[in-house]
Amino acid sequence: MSTSIRPELGFYTLGGQPESPRVLVDEIRHAEALGLGHAFISERFNTKEACTLSGAAAAASEHIGIATGATNHNTRHPIVTAAYALTMHGMSNGRFTLGIGRGVPPLQDAFGMPRITTAQMEDFVGVMRRLFRGETIIGHDGPMGRYPLLRLGQDYDVDIPMGMVAFAPNSLELAGRVMDQVILHTFFTDETLARCVQTVKSSAERAGRNPDDVKVWSCLATIGDHIPEEMRLRKLVGRLATYLQGYGDLMVRTNRWDPAVLQRFRDDAVVKSFYEGGLQAIDSPTTPIDKLEHIATLLPAEWTAPAATGSAQSCVATIREQLALGADGVILHGATPTELEPILAAY
Repeated sequence: MSTSIRPELGFYTLGGQPESPRVLVDEIRHAEALGLGHAFISERFNTKEACTLSGAAAAASEHIGIATGATNHNTRHPIVTAAYALTMHGMSNGRFTLGIGRGVPPLQDAFGMPRITTAQMEDFVGVMRRLFRGETIIGHDGPMGRYPLLRLGQDYDVDIPMGMVAFAPNSLELAGRVMDQVILHTFFTDETLARCVQTVKSSAERAGRNPDDVKVWSCLATIGDHIPEEMRLRKLVGRLATYLQGYGDLMVRTNRWDPAVLQRFRDDAVVKSFYEGGLQAIDSPTTPIDKLEHIATLLPAEWTAPAATGSAQSCVATIREQLALGADGVILHGATPTELEPILAAY
């Protein structure tokens, strides 16, 4: 076990849909012992509610950074979210970052939630920062909504970092203007990663900020060959296919891939079977292996290439390449601390 902290490396807790959210407690402790610098919490509307998980992560650790990556600003009243962030700031002794994102439009549509705009997120960040400084906001009327009064109290004046998951140019520009950190998406090609980093940093400069003050995280699928083959298939093919289900057009546009390949994927009978009786995620633990093997034949090698695969040394080489391409940090995505042990030892 390592006691040195690697601030440039992070992981997502509760990856792979574990049976119980309590797994987080041991994962956070293990990650901190391994020297991982940051733990990210992604929110799902089941047993992955971000506020509860954040508090548990803070209580189970002493040094590791904790960030939502991400929650949506429109699922809670802004004063509830502000109170959550302020509480976490105190619980973690300043290790918490409030990270937001645009969400998955098909899911928001299904749940009757309004879709999130860039203007709303920028407005939200401005409101949060004012509340954290102890301001009383009267009569707010902006893209995020109308609120007669917003106030945490005058006893507070703290700087709580804010971040976001960013994908398309407008979101990346926003991140550069107002955020402290930005999480890019998994399965970004090298060219896409370098372009996105440049977009964020240039936006920061135009806003009069130091571009080094905005930490850009690459999100790198990390799937070493020391884990079973079926699990590797689920984490690579299953995960990418699930992203294509949710926002395939955006992924294809961002990576400048061939949209005809995405259409063939969508037209495939096996892929269509996941929509029968309601949308089912392809990377679900219940998906039969033969379906994943078939879906693997639909995805070009260049689409699954942006991942750390192979031996521990090969994974480390890919991680270092992400940093060389301009990323300030690398999230070793889709892997538990136990699965990361040999890779971190090689790193």
